[in-house]
Amino acid sequence: MIKAILFPCEMFAINEVDSCYQNEFDAVVENGDFELFFYDYEEFVRDGVLHLNKRPEEAVNAMLRGWMFNGNQYKDFYEKLQARNINLITTPEQYCQMHLFPRAYNLITEDTPRILVYPEKEKTVDLEEIKAKFDRFMIKDYVKSEKGTDIPKYFDKQTLEEDFFYWLDVFKQYRGKLFTGGICIKEYVDLKKYGENTNEWRVFYLNGNILSVSRNSGQKDFAAEVPKSLVEKYRNLPSPFYTVDYGELSDGSWKILEVGDGQVSGLSDNQDTKAFFRGIRVS
Repeated sequence: MIKAILFPCEMFAINEVDSCYQNEFDAVVENGDFELFFYDYEEFVRDGVLHLNKRPEEAVNAMLRGWMFNGNQYKDFYEKLQARNINLITTPEQYCQMHLFPRAYNLITEDTPRILVYPEKEKTVDLEEIKAKFDRFMIKDYVKSEKGTDIPKYFDKQTLEEDFFYWLDVFKQYRGKLFTGGICIKEYVDLKKYGENTNEWRVFYLNGNILSVSRNSGQKDFAAEVPKSLVEKYRNLPSPFYTVDYGELSDGSWKILEVGDGQVSGLSDNQDTKAFFRGIRVS
């Protein structure tokens, strides 16, 4: 059972929650059943030093709510917490399984767009191979794309090599130090729109249970709901706490758009935060 929640602290204030997590922190405090810890995220990713606001006297099972780590950082974080009597519910192997999309792909292949993977420093991106497999495609690394930038939302069979590799370099510059794993080329699909908004949903799963199902793209209540049968289908992926993002396609069918580790996945806008942590308490 989860007894504690870890939040990142505000910069230079180890006893204050990061303001980005204030709403979640307030919901946990109101719930009243969890011990709370703060850690300095910036110091850890910069220097590898774990600074906590306090240390429990006895071992406690804990859930992280915070910013992303790469795989090596998470392993180091996990082990240093263990040395301080804090046991995160998600192991480093489980974290990477869900955080790195190519690692999770084989678990969801039949319900997600196809991909081609080019590991960093191991395999050169082959545009001809990509064009032979996909009519349209988009660029991401093992974790994220760069939506909302000037990078084209998709490329196609008419894309020139010089243009593609220019944008590939731009993508890597945008990702910077957050660039993870290598290049993941993903088949582009058309999402259905209701007005100006697509119809995307985020589902949190905890210990094989559906913790929450929420609208995740600003869509209105009249947009179709993600099919319950599809949500149920992915209840038992090999991690205790993870997210699956579902999207409705223009033809009315549904696909998995992303998966992620639940600890570093954000809540949806307007999600019932108090209900979310009540669900964690009883899971």
